[in-house]
Amino acid sequence: MELRQLEYFVAVADERSFTRAAERVHISQSGVSAQIRQLERELGAELFDRSARDVTLTVAGKAALEHARAALAAAGAVGQAVGEVTGLIRGRLTVGMVSGCTLTPLFDALAAFHRAHPGVELSLLEDSSDRLTEGVRDGTLDMALIGAAATAPEGLDALTVISERLVVAVPPGHPLARRRKVVLDDLTGHPIVCMPPGTGLRAVFDQACAARGLRPTIALEAGAGDALAGLAARGLGVAVLSASMAEGLDDVLVARTLADVETPALLALVCRPAHGPAVRDFLAHARRAFTHP
Repeated sequence: MELRQLEYFVAVADERSFTRAAERVHISQSGVSAQIRQLERELGAELFDRSARDVTLTVAGKAALEHARAALAAAGAVGQAVGEVTGLIRGRLTVGMVSGCTLTPLFDALAAFHRAHPGVELSLLEDSSDRLTEGVRDGTLDMALIGAAATAPEGLDALTVISERLVVAVPPGHPLARRRKVVLDDLTGHPIVCMPPGTGLRAVFDQACAARGLRPTIALEAGAGDALAGLAARGLGVAVLSASMAEGLDDVLVARTLADVETPALLALVCRPAHGPAVRDFLAHARRAFTHP
């Protein structure tokens, strides 16, 4: 039994697909399948049910998964322990990023970290904030840039990089464009274009509407602020954005702060409380990048 076999086993279990697992570990699908088969022969049991479209764990696979994760974590801890003593950072750093993110300071932090530690393999994965948070909790991700409502997820360390009020954006000829003050009730009867569920901005909007007993019509969803602005500019709905997303759109859209939604939408880098030198060093680069973009 080899560590790489356990790594492939965990990847297939997480991704529920040999194809996606192969992409994650950067080898061919046939290579992943062969190593899993060899592991199953050594253990004397099948770990996956391959009969359905999505690969699922067998009873034996479920029993093995927690121990496989623990073995990989222990192996990683050996390198971290040596790194603590020698000051050398090596291995892999897996960072998650909320879908649609275009924050250049994050990319600057990744570049600075790579220059400082070229021997560390960097992985960047994009997903919804909810799934990224779960990835950090279960150890699939070392850290992630997520969106959240008001506070970062409980039990995780967080570096908040953006905290902003919600705004609505409409074309100049829209009825809301003539209002100096816009509240949630004013959105009644207008189609809304917004971020999808699982994002911090959407969580703030949904919670604020629920608190007032409102059920807005979400006409369209998109994962990037530019896409939402483009849809609104074409008259397809009222865009719900964060303040920074609306910056620079004055020539095509009129933005108004939602006066009765005071809860901010956050973007934060989150990680587990017990983290190694690679995570600590990346956080240092991130603080500098977001403080002096």
